[in-house]
Amino acid sequence: MNKNFEVITFGESMVLFSPGDKGPLRHIHNFTKSIAGAESNVAVALARLGHKVGWFSKVGDDEFGRYLEFMIRGEGVDVSQLRVDKEHQTGLLFKELFEHVNPNVYYYRKNSAASFLKPSDIDKAYIQSAKILHITGITPAISKSAKEATFEAIRIAKEAGVKVSFDPNIRLKLWSLEEAKETILEICQHVDILFPGIDESEILLGTTDTEEIFKSFHAMGIGEIALKLGKKGCMVSDGKVAEFIAGYTVEKLEDTVGAGDGFAAGYLSSRLKGHTIQEAGDYANGVGAMATLVRGDSEGFPTFQQLQAFTGKIESIDR
Repeated sequence: MNKNFEVITFGESMVLFSPGDKGPLRHIHNFTKSIAGAESNVAVALARLGHKVGWFSKVGDDEFGRYLEFMIRGEGVDVSQLRVDKEHQTGLLFKELFEHVNPNVYYYRKNSAASFLKPSDIDKAYIQSAKILHITGITPAISKSAKEATFEAIRIAKEAGVKVSFDPNIRLKLWSLEEAKETILEICQHVDILFPGIDESEILLGTTDTEEIFKSFHAMGIGEIALKLGKKGCMVSDGKVAEFIAGYTVEKLEDTVGAGDGFAAGYLSSRLKGHTIQEAGDYANGVGAMATLVRGDSEGFPTFQQLQAFTGKIESIDR
């Protein structure tokens, strides 16, 4: 089958309201509107890096749903499989900012349109048309039917020889620790490329020892692992080579949300170009770092040329 897309991903995207100032939301009166969603973040980041990407979900038959479609399509991401639910609304998300700490997030997504995503919403031919299916641990957390849809997409991908890329993205505001651990470890049995954080690895495996983390995940059949270490960088392993890749220094951090999604996109972009896992780790660190330079979930994702300049691969010309 011809591979029409390099990466396809799916999951809930929400309309994000970011405060105009720092402090408790009860004292904030001005907000800016943008989009949020781990999977659409990855899709947008990959599209900016020059890849052909598809994303789908469910949105409400409302202005917020139309806004999400408009914005994601405008980034060059295929949204032909996006479904409109006339009975449920598009989910919302509010951020709360404080100095020198990660933002608090408040979800208004219960019974959202995306939470009614189900296996019959998955277009088999669409999944089969990709080289890579990228999923996260957020989608199976939002509802039982979305969880079933996630496993259906994985089944279709594996049968068609489509690689499965997975970011655990553990969100304990959405489900219990026990269910999160059980479900994510079950998904890991079918994954080709994994993007765990060091803290997530401790939750899933009970250790922060990188050698043990790699050994455990590879034993599940995972071919490639890019272990996120925050501002330090990452470690990458393919079962033969395990190597630390130093991160990039960010002088003024604006917003850490979206950095992990950018990291995954950078890694996938590099591997799609035929680069080594070490080069992919460097790409991943670069996109992740650039995401933190700008307020917003996806606003800081670079084009390929911007990434090359940031990482010192080419000389930047400002004037």
